[in-house]
Amino acid sequence: MEQRILGRTGRKVSVVGLGTWQLGGAWGSVGEEDVSAVLAEASSSGVTFLDTADVYGDGRSEQAIGRFLAGRADAPLVATKMGRRVEQDPAAFTLENFRAWTDRSRRNLGVDVLDLVQLHCPPTPVYSSDAVYDALDTLVAEERIAAYGVSVETCEEALTVIARPGTASVQIILNVFRRKPLEQVLPAAIEAGVGIIARVPLASGLLSGRYRHDSQFGADDHRNYNRKGEAFDIGETFSGVDYDSGVDAAREWSAMLPEGVNPAQAALRWVIQQPGVTAVIPGARNAEQARANAAAADLPPLSDAVLGAAEELYDRVIRPQVHDRW
Repeated sequence: MEQRILGRTGRKVSVVGLGTWQLGGAWGSVGEEDVSAVLAEASSSGVTFLDTADVYGDGRSEQAIGRFLAGRADAPLVATKMGRRVEQDPAAFTLENFRAWTDRSRRNLGVDVLDLVQLHCPPTPVYSSDAVYDALDTLVAEERIAAYGVSVETCEEALTVIARPGTASVQIILNVFRRKPLEQVLPAAIEAGVGIIARVPLASGLLSGRYRHDSQFGADDHRNYNRKGEAFDIGETFSGVDYDSGVDAAREWSAMLPEGVNPAQAALRWVIQQPGVTAVIPGARNAEQARANAAAADLPPLSDAVLGAAEELYDRVIRPQVHDRW
């Protein structure tokens, strides 16, 4: 699989990584056997980048990755995140807490040094705090972490952190239905040498084209309980797109693709070919999904005709819902 340098980490990662939120929870139940199968299949399919967080299953995702990594000589780059297990108060983002949080993640993952730690969509003032970046630099100096980045909700937050000299990467929602980062964030990242990790690339599965207006999601699935932002930022669920209009738009997306092209794979290919993107991190609930996601890296670039039709669809249906919000 194609490998790209992940910003200021200086390390190469596969263009299709694996997001492991599903392996921790909030997407319905995923059994231990499937968790292990997803990690194994992603690895055998060429994935060399795993993204997790201390809050996914309150450590379950990190621990599963730790067991998978044990004894491996070809370990992938593992990015974890911190800061969502506490009340979202900017005062909580201190060096003392950072040490405690990263120590826990190091134990969960079974490593001495974390490859990449990302602030996990903290309160907006945190992104502008000199003390926060001083604390992150201290973690690097203490060799608790090798590099740090941020996960953001808005383009404005991304631009704020890209300007910081120690920022290695920025994780942001980017997909066919969330195009705003193309305008300023990706060009700024290219200029600064900051990696871009694209999350929610399938708009929580909408872009797979598999869902209908009457599709049901489990009580423990955020696509059920967070549709109005009840639990966290609504932009993380279906990319903030109204479900019913999203289903209709996803059908249009599928119809504009050449015959035989899988809509989910095409959506991942769309992200991969955007200038400035380092890696896209779709999740998977089973080995088959992990294999199919990785195969998106082998698709040829989407044609200008498809790109133009997708942009028209966005402008007509999606832009009014999401563009000015994030």
